[in-house]
Amino acid sequence: MIVAERKPLNEIVQSLAGRKRVLVLGCGGCVAVCCSGGEKQAELLGEQLKLAAQVACKAASGGEEAARGGTAAPGGKVEITVDCITRQCDREFFANMKHDLKDFDVVLSTACGVGVGYMTALYPEKVILPALNTTFYGANVAPGQWQEFCHGCGDCVLAWTGGVCPIARCSKSLINGACGGTNHGKCEVSKDMDCAWYLIYKRLKELGRLEDLRKMRPARQWSKDRGKGVRRLTHEELMQDTEVQK
Repeated sequence: MIVAERKPLNEIVQSLAGRKRVLVLGCGGCVAVCCSGGEKQAELLGEQLKLAAQVACKAASGGEEAARGGTAAPGGKVEITVDCITRQCDREFFANMKHDLKDFDVVLSTACGVGVGYMTALYPEKVILPALNTTFYGANVAPGQWQEFCHGCGDCVLAWTGGVCPIARCSKSLINGACGGTNHGKCEVSKDMDCAWYLIYKRLKELGRLEDLRKMRPARQWSKDRGKGVRRLTHEELMQDTEVQK
């Protein structure tokens, strides 16, 4: 799943400067699972933005909040509306929105960067802003904790690294073994970080597959990661089926 975390409220508020009608659009996909951008989180953000706007209005009029200091707000009277759809990365779910985008100056998306980018492509006439920072592809490893397991590099090596990704879990994304900085199974970047190649070695040893580390392998095709620009997946048979249905 894609893991993301909420941007600081001040940063979000500043990005909304001058906007009067704001739609906070939640996403029920990955970011809902990691408790960052689902319906509940969108509603909470909406309430925080309303409070921030109230504080700003009182501060502007010399009220008590001005003396205390407070969170910056877009300025002036702001209308905050909250909505949520199942996913923001699939076109069909936008039909389930309860509100019409034309009624808003800006859409504040609590989806990952995929949702923000896709909405921007679908609605080029609207300003779509991110409320989250997309961080990694990961899994829930403990209550309230998510950990990165994949970089999405386009050239998976997990078959011969025992299921441990050196691209995502090695600080240097090394694919030919540990560097000289590993120390007692830990990475030189942090004593709390396991060396990915130590984990790979342990895993392959447990599986009786250490021979996999001795095999000569071709150079990695880094172009599959980012060298050719935007990556795409196309299933010709699905495209043909769609044409037939039309």
